[in-house]
Amino acid sequence: MPITTRQSQNAPTRRLSIGKIIAIIFLALIFLVGLAFLIAWLTIRPKRLVYSIENASIQNYNLANNGHLKSDFMFTIRAYNPNGKVSIYYDKIEAKAYYDEEMIGFNTIQPFYQRTRNVTHMALNLPAKDVALSEVAARDMKMEKIRGRIDLEIKIKAKVRFKVGKLKSRHRTLRITCGPLKVPFSMNKNFDNTRCDVDL
Repeated sequence: MPITTRQSQNAPTRRLSIGKIIAIIFLALIFLVGLAFLIAWLTIRPKRLVYSIENASIQNYNLANNGHLKSDFMFTIRAYNPNGKVSIYYDKIEAKAYYDEEMIGFNTIQPFYQRTRNVTHMALNLPAKDVALSEVAARDMKMEKIRGRIDLEIKIKAKVRFKVGKLKSRHRTLRITCGPLKVPFSMNKNFDNTRCDVDL
């Protein structure tokens, strides 16, 4: 005589596996972190940093017949932080001058801290120390010398950190490109302020 078993009227409850619980918690954390960043961004509303070259001149210029250049290229850089809640640490700054895509000058800028809604002016000297120019670049520079101005490009790379309240970000690389700049040989000649491109 066959034996029959009665099935429970209640359906068996399914228990969530540990893996599913961990996945749900992980997704919830990602959502909360993303929401926190969104709220912080809407609160701070970071604005783009603004850089420009306000003055430029060439001093102690000497281009020898063999194409070796010695000169001091002088610039005044204007750095504007328009943010009301974000300040900036400039920890390492390198600047280079280029003529016809050839690097002719290099120097560093002293690290500094820029407060919120602040304008900082930096005096920059990019010396050319016996730089060997190509034949084409030397010829072009001699012709531009006759006109009284040289077309240069300035490239700046900086390691920066941002500060909001007491929180500081990790280092980020800031790249600034200014040019072409028509740099006069005399400080008495007018220089057209040039806005720079910023990549962060």
